[in-house]
Amino acid sequence: MISESARMSSTAEARFRVQAPNSTPRATAVIALDAAGEAVAGRLARSHWARATFLTAAGPDLDGQIAAADLVVLLAGPGGHAHAAPAVGQACRRHQVMTTGFIVGAGAASESALSKTLAQVRPWSLMVVIANDDGYIDDMLRALRA
Repeated sequence: MISESARMSSTAEARFRVQAPNSTPRATAVIALDAAGEAVAGRLARSHWARATFLTAAGPDLDGQIAAADLVVLLAGPGGHAHAAPAVGQACRRHQVMTTGFIVGAGAASESALSKTLAQVRPWSLMVVIANDDGYIDDMLRALRA
């Protein structure tokens, strides 16, 4: 008997597969919510991205940038300084833009400091990643087609 995996790899089944990769990158707005997030956003902005913009929560026309995005990535460090999270989150909700939050610089942070930031970011993010190594954020942005 042929296994399911072997059957799905057959020529007959290949016609049902998508034959080309999704070539449309997402319009991604990466928004720093605090100083730690700004440091990471500044580093990320120096790399090549398809359609990513890097902003601060206090930046001009933030609402317009969010409205034009397919995805908003929130960056905040441990310690509970992500006070702009509700305003950014409400704009994302208003414009029906998907959100992902990253807690940056978490490797050396205390549980208390992480908890403070998680309490601020979690209500406004569909997914929250605690990044012990900030290099992980680069990989995630590429995976999200930023």
